[in-house]
Order: sequence, then C-alpha cells, then structure tokens
Amino acid sequence: MARTKQGKPSNNKFSFSPEEQSMCNNSWENKKNIQKNKQKKKHRFRPGTISLKEIRQLQFTTNLLIRKLPFQRLVRQISQNSEKEFRFSQSAMYALQEATEGFIVHLFEDANLCSHHAKRVTLLTRDLYLAIRIQGIEY
Repeated sequence: MARTKQGKPSNNKFSFSPEEQSMCNNSWENKKNIQKNKQKKKHRFRPGTISLKEIRQLQFTTNLLIRKLPFQRLVRQISQNSEKEFRFSQSAMYALQEATEGFIVHLFEDANLCSHHAKRVTLLTRDLYLAIRIQGIEY
C-alpha cells in the first residue's frame, strides 16, 4: 500500500495555540541557534590506544625511564645507611641507573610471562613475587 499525504485533522483537538504555532514556525531558527551554541566535541581516543602508543614510543627510545635527580637522591639515601661515606661520580650514577632499569625491565618481563601463563592479561603482585622467586632473588 502506497503512502499518501495526510490531510489536516477535522476536529479542533489537534490545533495549536498562537504561541505554539510561532514556536513551530521558528523551529528552523531555533535549530540554527542550538547548533551555534553547541560546542564541538573534543576528540577522544578509545581506551588503551594512547597507552599502546606510549609503549611503542618507549620501545624505540634508548633514554632512561627513571628521572636522574630522584634516582640520585634514592641512591644517596641508601648509601647513608652504611658506615662509610660514599661519593659518586656522574658515570657511576649513570651505570647504576642503567643497571637498575635493566633489572626492573627484566623483572617485569618475567612477571608478564607469569601472568600470561595463568591465562591473564593483567599483571598482579603475585606475578611479581613469583618472578622474584624463580629468579632466586633474596629480598
């Protein structure tokens, strides 16, 4: 059955008041004003996209991940616990930081393998403890 154009209703219960008719006539102008006032939505990435981008970026870089000054403060604080007074050269600090970051990255790789072995994607603290035990590290 083809659609046909509907005529005006014959009874008055569908009629509009003059104010409502003016609102209907100005609906095109109202839409224009709403569109002008409506701000454009900010672009949002899907969850996980930015973190994957950061991972790719960090995999290609060779610079250090831990900041130099906080690491230096930590090393000096730990060295104060000993009886002797230690002085660190710049290259010794750099070597310590490089070795520390290598150790931490290796530990997280092993913990990630432990979580994959348990058929999980999320890395838990028990994965870290298991990786430490497997490596034979005394803490």
